[in-house]
Amino acid sequence: MIVEVNMKFPYMKMDPLAIAERIKEKFPLEVVDVVSFRDQVSVIIKKEKIVEICRFLHDDPVLDFDHLRDLCGVDYLGKKEPRFEVIYHLYSVRHRHMIRLNAQVSESDPKIDSVTSLWAGVNWHERECFDMFGIKFKGHPDLRRILLPEDWEGYPLRKDYPLKGPEKEWSGFAEVLEKAKKYREFDWEG
Repeated sequence: MIVEVNMKFPYMKMDPLAIAERIKEKFPLEVVDVVSFRDQVSVIIKKEKIVEICRFLHDDPVLDFDHLRDLCGVDYLGKKEPRFEVIYHLYSVRHRHMIRLNAQVSESDPKIDSVTSLWAGVNWHERECFDMFGIKFKGHPDLRRILLPEDWEGYPLRKDYPLKGPEKEWSGFAEVLEKAKKYREFDWEG
């Protein structure tokens, strides 16, 4: 369904529910549910064909999702299974429409394929999701921590992560404090 057509700057903005319907038609076994809330549509999908689904959304000229706005993780500990979801917010610059994909990721196998081959900018988003939730992105070109030190234990945005941080103090903490003392003697304001 085309919502608007502008002849001066031609584009076809599709209704998010119509986009969700196209995804269901193309990947009927992968779509778990479609949820619409306050004019935002989420297509909940199984993780196994995330790259194929995203490639379809990216390459189809009617959809043309050329921009991945954001990728983040969600932990539903104790509320639903599978425990995790990786959320993809997609946008078409040309057509000015958007859709949200929620890929389900289980706690027992917290892995999903990387979509960096489609949107290079998702590289850092996937690294952040790995760093904070422990979800591994298979095929990622440089999957390592981005916000925390490499030797950090645990994943701070998981709901079972201790509120006061890890049980034992991070091994690099003393070194950071020592460097802070050392650099206080310098006048950084010029």
